[in-house]
Amino acid sequence: MTAGTKWLKNVGWRHAVGLLAVVFSLGPILFVLSAAFNPLGTLSSSQLLPSGFSLGNFDKLLTETDFPKWFLNSVVIAGVASAVSVFVSGLAAYAFSRRRFRGRRVGLLSVLLIQMFPQFLAVVAIFLMFATITDYWPAIGFNTWWGIILLYLGGSLGVGTWLMKGFFDTVPRELDESATVDGASHVEIFFRILLPLVAPVLAVTGLLAFITTVNEFVFANIFLTDSGSKTLSVGLWGLVAAEQRNANFGIFCAGTLLTAIPTVAVFQALQRYIVEGLTAGAVKG
Repeated sequence: MTAGTKWLKNVGWRHAVGLLAVVFSLGPILFVLSAAFNPLGTLSSSQLLPSGFSLGNFDKLLTETDFPKWFLNSVVIAGVASAVSVFVSGLAAYAFSRRRFRGRRVGLLSVLLIQMFPQFLAVVAIFLMFATITDYWPAIGFNTWWGIILLYLGGSLGVGTWLMKGFFDTVPRELDESATVDGASHVEIFFRILLPLVAPVLAVTGLLAFITTVNEFVFANIFLTDSGSKTLSVGLWGLVAAEQRNANFGIFCAGTLLTAIPTVAVFQALQRYIVEGLTAGAVKG
């Protein structure tokens, strides 16, 4: 076998593996897309190539369910939680990267250690805390935006802090020293000098926090029980409960497609920062 034949054979296998990966990834998406526009709208009638085309599932989703409320809840909760997470994580990352204080190393290791334990381990304690808070401050208890936002912040600050800290370390300290000589305070250095330079990692951290919050199900299902306060993941899950799975499958698929809109929109808005933000922070940690 010549070198040219071997090269063609290797390229052929690579193309085959790539094509298989694409089919494996796009298959479920095409099935959901087909079921969403299938006029029958049931699981038993769903197929990759539907027999017809109809927007009836979307009409039922918007008129017969609380999907608009679920959509609004998810966008507001994910947007606020991700924005606050980016801001607080940025402040913590700046302190860990630029300041030297007693307990700095222990604090960094503690933040990392806490992230190794899943939040679900604390669900009982968190539930009891929410029950107590609801009695005294109903505005931040069960079935409220602020309650679930505070809960999500507790799980996203650690990852954001570590990711941003690595990016802050890549910014030369000479910039801080020059600004200090010119009379700039730490607040001015942070907001006017460093934040514009670390915009990529801010975008990546915000995107990851947004996606995680939109897709989160376990805590939202526990702490958001009213139909009007549910998020998209909880509301759509209710459409395919055991006794309704077959009848509502088309409506569920239609909701799944609409659920992707916020994530795709945020991704498109921040895509030019993603590659740089994911790689630059790994250079120096």
